[in-house]
Amino acid sequence: MPRGTTSGTPQVLLAHHLKQLKLPTVLREYDKVARECARDGVDHPRYLLRLIELELIDRERRTVERRIKAARFPAVKSFDTFDFTAIPTLNKMLVLELARSEFILRRENVIALGNSGTGKTHAALALGLAACQKGFTVTFTTAAALVHQLMEARDECRLLKLQRDLQAVKLLIIDELGYVPLSPTGAELLFEVFSQRYERGSTVVTSNLPFEDWTSVLHSERLTGALLDRLTHHVHILTMNGDSYRLKQSSGSRRSSASDKRAEQNQATADAVDPNTGEISAS
Repeated sequence: MPRGTTSGTPQVLLAHHLKQLKLPTVLREYDKVARECARDGVDHPRYLLRLIELELIDRERRTVERRIKAARFPAVKSFDTFDFTAIPTLNKMLVLELARSEFILRRENVIALGNSGTGKTHAALALGLAACQKGFTVTFTTAAALVHQLMEARDECRLLKLQRDLQAVKLLIIDELGYVPLSPTGAELLFEVFSQRYERGSTVVTSNLPFEDWTSVLHSERLTGALLDRLTHHVHILTMNGDSYRLKQSSGSRRSSASDKRAEQNQATADAVDPNTGEISAS
């Protein structure tokens, strides 16, 4: 140590070393925790233990946040806000079991089938969020967007890299299969994704079409059969038929708006009535 250092030098060096070691939580909390431990008579090992535990907790939080960002969810949703009572055909116990993410360890798939607006995307997003929290890598995309991405990669001679990236992810979520018909080339590229992930990784698929109608999207009975053979070999199927959430909310909003208008009209009429004569006064 050079002579003439100031009394503040140890703190400056400590901050430098903690930054070098990438321990931002220890840097932020060490002084506060030291005062608490001094007040409570906590010894040095327990003081260090508290600091390291805070660092580990914060590091895991940041790691989960990075996984969620990398997954590219259109929205972050969990099962805490999912209305199971609105979808009586849905097996709630199965969904909660899947939320433990153990199906990913077994490389099993999940298919959510049902009409539009019944929460299929919400369920897929919630499974994806749970997987991120359990330490798995996740990628979310729609079927149409994925096919567009694959065709673009093929045209730019980087298809093999994209396929390797898709194969490596632990949970791939493909939303809205069946909403947009695919070109024959797009269907073949999508089939390759499923084929390459077969028994290597888990895939969640949502669709508004029953299996017998998937040929209308993929344009080939042979391709559809081969795809379903791989996708449904190790699969959990979520049946999600019911009234549309969005339609209910829209109808409820319209009813509320109409009710508010009637209330305003009634109030306006009441204000216009002369309390002495009971007649509507001219304004």
